[in-house]
Amino acid sequence: MIKIVRIILPITVLCCAIILTSCETKSNGGIQKTGAPPGTPAGPITVSGIVLKPQRMENIVRSSGTVLASESVDLSAEASGRIEKIAFREGAHVHNNEVLVTINDDDLQAQLKKIELQIQLASEQEKRQAQLLTKSSISKEQYDIALNQVNTLKADRENLIASIRKREIRSPFDGIIGLRYVSEGSYVSPATRIASIQKVNPLKVDFAIPEKYAGKVAVGDRVDFNSDETKYQFTGTLFAIEPKIDPTTRTMQLRALCSNKAEKVFPGAYVQIELRLKTITDALLIPTQAIIPVLKGQTVLVRKHGVVVSVPVTTGTRSSSMVQITEGLAAGDTVITTGLLQLRTGMKVNVSLQ
Repeated sequence: MIKIVRIILPITVLCCAIILTSCETKSNGGIQKTGAPPGTPAGPITVSGIVLKPQRMENIVRSSGTVLASESVDLSAEASGRIEKIAFREGAHVHNNEVLVTINDDDLQAQLKKIELQIQLASEQEKRQAQLLTKSSISKEQYDIALNQVNTLKADRENLIASIRKREIRSPFDGIIGLRYVSEGSYVSPATRIASIQKVNPLKVDFAIPEKYAGKVAVGDRVDFNSDETKYQFTGTLFAIEPKIDPTTRTMQLRALCSNKAEKVFPGAYVQIELRLKTITDALLIPTQAIIPVLKGQTVLVRKHGVVVSVPVTTGTRSSSMVQITEGLAAGDTVITTGLLQLRTGMKVNVSLQ
C-alpha cells in the first residue's frame, strides 16, 4: 500500500504542473492577440488644449538695470595749496557755480595788486606817448612800444586772475554734495579727493536687451522701473541707444532718463525694467507650460487629424504666463497644454478645449 502511494503522489504533482503550465500559455496567447503592450490605454487619451487665435498683446521687454546719476563728479583742486574755507555742508543741496572750497591765494592777490599798479603807470605813459605822436614829437615805433607794454601787463593780469580762480572750487551743476574727505587747513593737491556731487533728478538707468529686439526699439519708447528694495515705481523714456551689439553677451545697451523729484532712488540702485515696444495686434499666444525644450530649440505638441504632432516653434515676447509664437504655428491650430509627458507623436488624442 505504501509503495502505491509513493508512486501515485509524484504522478499527481506532475499532472498539476502540466495543467498550470497549459493555463498560463493560453492566457499569454490571449494578450498577444490583442497586440497592446501592458500599460497602454485601450482608447485615445483626453487632454486639455487651446485653439490659437490672434490676440492683442502689449509688447514688453523685461530686463534689469542700474541707476546712474544724470551728472556725477568728484571734486578736486586745480592747484595745490592750503584750504582756507569749506563753504558746504555734507549731504546738502548745492547750486551751479556756488563756491564750495577756497584755497589760500594771498601770494596771487599780492601779485595782482602789483600788476594793477604797473598797468596804471603804463597806461599813463601810453597816453603821454599818444599826445607826443600827434605832435610828431616821437616816432610811431616808440608809441607802439608803450602800447604793447600796457597790453602785456593786462595779459599778465588775466593770467593771474585765472590762477586765483583755480584756488576756488565751485559746484559745476545743481546737485547733492556727499561726504567731505578734507578739513580746513588741510594741504591739497590736484590728486586729493575733496567730495563728490551727484545730480539725482533726473536719473539715468542703464540696461541691456537681447539683440533680437535691436530693430524694434527707438528713442522715446516708454520705460517702467521698479525697485524691490524701496518698493518705488517710476516711469521714464528711452533717450540713448548704443549703436552696436556686445559680441560676448549678444545684447544691446540702452539708457533711459526718468524724473526723481522725490529723490527716493539713488545712483547705484538695482531696478527691474519693463521696456514697452509697439503693441502687437495679431499675436499668437500659448501658455508657457506648453513649450517643450529640445536639443535644437523648442517644440509644441499639436493635435492634427486626431493624432499628436510635434511642431518646432520660434518664440518671441514672454509674459508671466504666456509666450508669443512667431514661427511654426498658425491661427486655428489646436495646441495641447496638459499631459505632455504621456504623449508621443502619432498617438490618438482627444482635446478638451480650455
